[in-house]
Amino acid sequence: MQPRNMSMSGVVDLAAVKAAGEAKAKAEQARADAARQGGTPAVSPSALVIDVDEAGFERDVLQRSTEVPVVIDFWAEWCQPCKQLSPVLERLATEYSGRFVLAKIDVDANQLLMQQFGVQGIPAVFAVVAGQALPLFQGAAPEAQIRQTLDQLVQVAEERFGLTGIAVDGEAVPGEQPAAPVQPAGPYDALLEAAVQALDAGDFAGAVQAYKNVLVDDPTNSEATLGLAQAELLGRVGGLDAQAVRTAAADDPSDVRAQLEAADLDLVGGHVEDAFGRLVETVRRTAGDDRNTARLRLLELFEVVGADDPRVVKARGALARVLF
Repeated sequence: MQPRNMSMSGVVDLAAVKAAGEAKAKAEQARADAARQGGTPAVSPSALVIDVDEAGFERDVLQRSTEVPVVIDFWAEWCQPCKQLSPVLERLATEYSGRFVLAKIDVDANQLLMQQFGVQGIPAVFAVVAGQALPLFQGAAPEAQIRQTLDQLVQVAEERFGLTGIAVDGEAVPGEQPAAPVQPAGPYDALLEAAVQALDAGDFAGAVQAYKNVLVDDPTNSEATLGLAQAELLGRVGGLDAQAVRTAAADDPSDVRAQLEAADLDLVGGHVEDAFGRLVETVRRTAGDDRNTARLRLLELFEVVGADDPRVVKARGALARVLF
């Protein structure tokens, strides 16, 4: 199959984008600054190529795409052109050193994702940047063409979305298991209790800060993650005029702020499916920054309800269908 180019010129006017060399220099400086300031720790080169399935797509692709472009390689074991293309993409992922992450999706095991992206033949390569899907090319393209496409993708991600990539530990051996993380200090009973007391007192800002204090040391603390989402939600709805918000949302479906506020009120009022449906519809009818804002608010409300809740599972599927 001959490769078919799918230009990204419709996504952003590349004539208005600064030179790629300047963009790369800025990205390198941003990564260096983040490392000096104790930002996100560097990852092993082996973390730049990952296998993704339907269950992990939200976490491994959509969420990750808010910090680094994710290039998706749709492949299958029986596909000979895939066996030519995949090693090239894997090598380039390491060479680009954190400017993109390569997600490999086996179409035989993940046909729903294949359908959602509209893949007609493999190999097919897409990118997801800040939650937005971009078709790149189809077929086993020459390496020079792949490099040109990746350079364009990186440039768009940096200039349009402010994504400078992730830091990579150059001294780590590819495939080597990372050292066990240092166990965070704890326990956090006092901080969590302080957050609960702040919530009970209506001090939502205080509760937010208390939960954030826990998450600074223990980013995976599920109680603090849930509490933070709840405190932020209650803080947002605290000063709202419910009648005015619902009137504005009903009168103007394109008013993104009104839809977000109405969804918050729906959730606080126990109308979970209404809240999710409203935001999925807002994502469907919007584009650009508005779409991303609505999508991120929906993900926040998922945190409040809980990932295992069947209403969240259903809404995640609806969101994926709208996005892809």
